[in-house]
Amino acid sequence: MSARRSASRGEAMTDPPPTRAGEVRPHTLVVLLHDRPGALHRAVSLFRRRGYNIASLTVGRSEQPGISRMTVVVDARDVRQVIAQLARLLEVLAVSDVTHVPVIVRETALLKVGASAASRESVLAAGTAAGARVADVGTSTVVFEMTDAPARVEQLLEVLRPHGILELVRSGQLAMRRGVESDAAETVVPFYYQADGMADPDLAEE
Repeated sequence: MSARRSASRGEAMTDPPPTRAGEVRPHTLVVLLHDRPGALHRAVSLFRRRGYNIASLTVGRSEQPGISRMTVVVDARDVRQVIAQLARLLEVLAVSDVTHVPVIVRETALLKVGASAASRESVLAAGTAAGARVADVGTSTVVFEMTDAPARVEQLLEVLRPHGILELVRSGQLAMRRGVESDAAETVVPFYYQADGMADPDLAEE
């Protein structure tokens, strides 16, 4: 499911899938928005005001200059409402629900684990066997790094938790469609034209 601003009218177009009423489920949304001060704040504030729980959120520059791509995992009963509300923001160019389409999902985690001289060998063996890379070895700690599917990150946590996880940093989920399909804005409308209600720069000259 996706919502895009029409290039000619600046309105949101939504094609929602069926949703079971009353059931709160996690949905993975990919949002394209203008890279402007306050854009992320407005998007996050919308979730807060509507009472949606954000399980994961990542944002960064996309392949298009001036455009950021945000991946957000949100718990919602009706994801169509979430998409419709996001699409109303001037900064937002496109919203796609990639929960039920073929995607690659990755997350990066850094874990600092206690490791004395006596236990260091077993800690290193446990972490590397679970697929993590050793990022740092100290006198009493080991830092592991992993970039993988969220389920694999969870497995790593379960493996290392008995050894004592002292510190944990997780990036949040990143999602990208498989194959040729892409969550890219078909028409990138400059923000100032959106704010003025003008979707086509050529119209501003008439």
